[in-house]
Amino acid sequence: MSEPDTGASDIHTVAVAGGTGFVGGAIAYELASRGYRVVALSHRRSLPARPGQSPTSNPIEVRHADVADTATLPEALRGVDALVIALAFHNYPVEAPRRGQTFERIDAAGTEALVAAARGAGVSRIVYMSGAGADANATQPWYRAKARAEQAVKNSGLTYTIFRPSWIYGPGDRSLNRFLGFTRILPFVPQIGNGKQRLAPAFIDDVAALVADSLVIPGAENQVFEIGGPETLAMDDIIRAALRASGRRRFIVHAPVVLMKAMTAPLTILPSPPMRPSAIDFVVQSAPVDTTHLREQFPRRLRTVDEGLASYMSNRHAPSDRLGRKAG
Repeated sequence: MSEPDTGASDIHTVAVAGGTGFVGGAIAYELASRGYRVVALSHRRSLPARPGQSPTSNPIEVRHADVADTATLPEALRGVDALVIALAFHNYPVEAPRRGQTFERIDAAGTEALVAAARGAGVSRIVYMSGAGADANATQPWYRAKARAEQAVKNSGLTYTIFRPSWIYGPGDRSLNRFLGFTRILPFVPQIGNGKQRLAPAFIDDVAALVADSLVIPGAENQVFEIGGPETLAMDDIIRAALRASGRRRFIVHAPVVLMKAMTAPLTILPSPPMRPSAIDFVVQSAPVDTTHLREQFPRRLRTVDEGLASYMSNRHAPSDRLGRKAG
C-alpha cells in the first residue's frame, strides 16, 4: 500500500467510528482513496457499498465496536493513529430511549467513551463530527449532547479538529432522498412544517474531503469549524432543486408541525418509534453556519446544491435509479 499523500507522516492508520453509516462511510472511503489504512468501527460486520462510490483498491477493515460496551473499544482502536468520530444511532434523529438510542447516550456518552479509549490506545489525533448549534445551555437535547461530546474531545489532551456541519446531503442520505422517494408513489412531496427553515447544505463528498484535509492542514489543529455549502437556502428551495435534478415535477404539501407532533405522540410507547415529536422539532430547525474560519484554513471550493445534485442525479434517470439506498 502506498503512503498517504500527507504532510502528517505520523498518521498512517485512521479509525472511523460510525464508519458504515452515511457520513462515516463517505469519510472512510475518502481516507482510503488517499492511501490511509482505514478501520471502520461499527456494529456491522461488513462495509456496505456506498451509492455512487466505486470500490477502493485500498481495502477498509471493519472492526466491531459498541460505545455502549466500552470493553470492545480498546481492541477496536489497536494500532490506530487517528480517530474520526461520526456516530449516529439507528433511525437518527428519532430517539428510542428504551433501546438506549438517544443523543445523550450515543453522541455524548459514546464520544466520551471513545475519547477515553483513544487516549489509552495511544491515538494521537481526533476529528469529531459535531453539529451546527452545539451548545451546552441549549434547551434541545441534541445541541447539549453535541456540546458535551465536544468538551470531551477538547479536554482529551490529544490534537483535535471539530466540525459542525449544517445539513449534509448526497447519495444514500436519509433526508433529501426520503423526500424524493415519495415522488415514486405520490403526485406531491410531503413536508413537515412551512419549509422555510434555513440551511446551508453541504455535499457529502465535500464534507469527507474536508475531514481528510484536516489531518494534513496545520491550521486545523485544535480548531472548531462550521461547515456549510456556499448557499443558505430554505428547505423548500432545496427540495425544488432536487426535483429539478431528478427530472420530476411535483408540488410540495406542508403538514403543520402541531398536527404532526400530535399524530406521532402515541408512537412513543413503541420500543423503536418510527417518529416522535422531538424528532419533528429536530427536522424543522434551521441550521445557519458561519464558514469564514473554514474558508480561511481550507483551500477547497465546496459545491453548490445544483452542482452536488448533478454529480449523482441525471434528468435521464428516475430517482430510484440514482439515489441509492440509505447507508446506515
